[in-house]
Amino acid sequence: MVDHAALDADQAVEELYAAHWRRLVRLSVLLVRDQGLAEEIVQDAFVAMHGRWSRLRDPDNALAYVRQSVVNRSRSALRHRGVVQRHAKREAGLALVTDPGPEEGVAATHRRTAVLAALQDLPRRQREVIALRYYLDLSEAEIASTLGISAGAVKSHASRGAAALRARLSDHLEDLR
Repeated sequence: MVDHAALDADQAVEELYAAHWRRLVRLSVLLVRDQGLAEEIVQDAFVAMHGRWSRLRDPDNALAYVRQSVVNRSRSALRHRGVVQRHAKREAGLALVTDPGPEEGVAATHRRTAVLAALQDLPRRQREVIALRYYLDLSEAEIASTLGISAGAVKSHASRGAAALRARLSDHLEDLR
């Protein structure tokens, strides 16, 4: 006997995956700064959603569910990375160096590195709001729903985060001139 609900879940998740995988990976890359880890996070979020498809209250909100899952899993990965780095520093007594990212022109690499470094220097919530707002172009209501905060908090975090980025990047751009 064929389970039609399972087939519907397979098809729905497959369509959602095909339409949104790349953007969700990019979102996670902005948060964790690691392409491979970001792909893993998004893949795991889709697998988890597929396993819970029958328990989704509203399948029309599946994208919001998987987006929130990606943000939460990215947070967990960052917490884990922090623990590993603290342990490694303690063991080696050395600061760890991060990979600068894909090969690009020298100036573009410096700008990209500066933006990502400035983004990483922001408090977690500001970084998440900035990534969701300016990369995924989500509305304040969608960001509030994804992060489980009020729309007013989204506005506040976005304003403070953008101001902090401007200040950090203006200093860096002066250094490049």
